[in-house]
Amino acid sequence: MRDVTTDIEQDPTLLVVDNDPDVLAIIDRLGTEMGFTVVRASDGRAAIAGLPVTRPVGAIIDVGLSDVDGLSLLRELKAADPQSQVILMTGAGSIGSAVDAIKAGALDYISKPVDVERLRDLLVTVRKSLERRETLLRIDADVARQFEFYSLIGRSPAMQELFDSVRRFAPYARTVLVTGETGTGKELVAKALHRLGPRRDRRLITVNCSAVVETLFESELFGHVRGAFTGATETKVGLFEHADAGTIFLDEIGELPLPLQAKMLRAVEYGEVQRVGSLETRKADVFAVAATNRDLRAWSAQGRFRSDLYFRLSTIELYIPPLRDRREDIPYLTASFIREFGTRLNRPIRGITAQAERLLQQASWPGNVRELRNVIERACILTDNRIVTERELATAMSTVPALQADPLVAPPPGSGLASDDGQASLLSTAQREQIARVLRQVGGNKAAAAKQLGVSRRSLYRWIDRLDLASASHVARVQA
Repeated sequence: MRDVTTDIEQDPTLLVVDNDPDVLAIIDRLGTEMGFTVVRASDGRAAIAGLPVTRPVGAIIDVGLSDVDGLSLLRELKAADPQSQVILMTGAGSIGSAVDAIKAGALDYISKPVDVERLRDLLVTVRKSLERRETLLRIDADVARQFEFYSLIGRSPAMQELFDSVRRFAPYARTVLVTGETGTGKELVAKALHRLGPRRDRRLITVNCSAVVETLFESELFGHVRGAFTGATETKVGLFEHADAGTIFLDEIGELPLPLQAKMLRAVEYGEVQRVGSLETRKADVFAVAATNRDLRAWSAQGRFRSDLYFRLSTIELYIPPLRDRREDIPYLTASFIREFGTRLNRPIRGITAQAERLLQQASWPGNVRELRNVIERACILTDNRIVTERELATAMSTVPALQADPLVAPPPGSGLASDDGQASLLSTAQREQIARVLRQVGGNKAAAAKQLGVSRRSLYRWIDRLDLASASHVARVQA
């Protein structure tokens, strides 16, 4: 048996909080037989302080601790890992406390003196629970692979339809317009179109139309001859010519300056480019894939984008739905990202808890898949466990001001979002802090807060009432 202060590398860990040497000897023997690393804490405070080190999957604690009551320790253990299995040991006169603990989430209780066979049965339950949990997490990762499509992941009907369209059009298309919000994966779609098309063995050139200085745009795209302008000391081949016989990906095409759109149309339509300072027309046979998060149809009607260029690009238009409209894809994306970052960080991270997954499902994800990926990366860095809990996830999500749980999504029954004693759950706490922070930023203006949070004022009022924010001192101050 090891002391709680010892650095533990073996998993799974079984924590014992008791000072009875006879009890400790029994648990040490049984736990070791069943493949646990058994660690001991002399009291409740030591157990709580050692949680970041021990990371127990199960615990056996004496209800009658002298410094911390059993219910408080139970809550700490569940906060560290909501899926941990806690067994209470009771002495004479403490059965009532044990029953209360079971109501609060404990697995079961045993009386002293310890019934060895009953304890063995309970440890078997702990072991099976761990194995079942880890098996399910591994299955999630394996299943996620089944829905990967050239680095895109999606089980939802909308994404499966998108994948089918990419397969169908890639061999024949000359131009494709990919639309969708920021972070949905438009560049990945462009790469899939290239790899599935007849030009897969030629270059794929990417142009970020929002990142090129406007005065240099024409030169970058179409090239220039020596002496065409100040600083043109030699002839330069443009990106269209570089992409000849291959694919050019025009990201954020909506940001292309209007005066250059006529030349872009000619390049896309006829495969012809003209270098700056030259009268000679050159051939540039390219497969043009453009992407935008703008409504180019509306922009063309307003004169902000050439309608002829829009119609040429949108001969085939592929739309990527936002993540909030395909929440069934979140578990598979999460499993894939955890596998990626677990490998990169050299950590045996196998998945997330059910409560953490609820946080992901209830978030609005304004930054879509890119934002989800960034959050999972931060959570994987933060966790010291095999499994990402809602605590690490809430911390990772709190760094994104626009990221919040959707106020219109009610907590699922039995989710544990509010405990029996009225204490706010981690999710509710995260929501409360997020809304309070926004209210402080806008000086208590609820209309402005609702706009920033992306919800209606009615929803905001409802959420304030639900989380008791109206009576919170930090909110009252900004409303005063």
